[in-house]
Amino acid sequence: MSDTRQQIKAHVQTNAGIHFNELVRLSEFAPGQIQYHVRRLIDAEEVVREERYGQTHYYPPRYDEWERSALALFRRETARAVVVYLIEHEPSRPTAVADDIGIARSTLEYHLDHLVERDIVDKRYDERNRVTLSLSNPDRTAPLLSEVTPTVPDRLVDRFTRLVDGLLENGHDSR
Repeated sequence: MSDTRQQIKAHVQTNAGIHFNELVRLSEFAPGQIQYHVRRLIDAEEVVREERYGQTHYYPPRYDEWERSALALFRRETARAVVVYLIEHEPSRPTAVADDIGIARSTLEYHLDHLVERDIVDKRYDERNRVTLSLSNPDRTAPLLSEVTPTVPDRLVDRFTRLVDGLLENGHDSR
């Protein structure tokens, strides 16, 4: 294996779920070089490529489908904050989660849709139709959090969303 391919593989190994653009930023190689070598790594089954939430992610093959989904979601600062909150405070009501992490309820629901869809969070309704949130797989979830840190672009998107939600919420309150 060439040194270039080995370096790209090492980036993927240490940054599970890395986006293509982040891989380009972290390496010294041109995008075309990375595409060429990633394609060869995928063909050799040394890297897994998946499209998740509008971005291409790369994973070491040791992760199963559920773990790959979780890692992609944990790269988003807000989804990660929801999961961390539930680790510390489960079970919880959605209003408490949104209030305590400082996001609008609509933003929480957006992230919950993905987290519930991927079986990371359970959303249960009681007899009075009140919602309670808890982790679906807490023993598997917590260790994965330490493997991923949201990238700067992902954090900026989440913070922009929070800012807009705050402005809309404050504008609604002033009426």
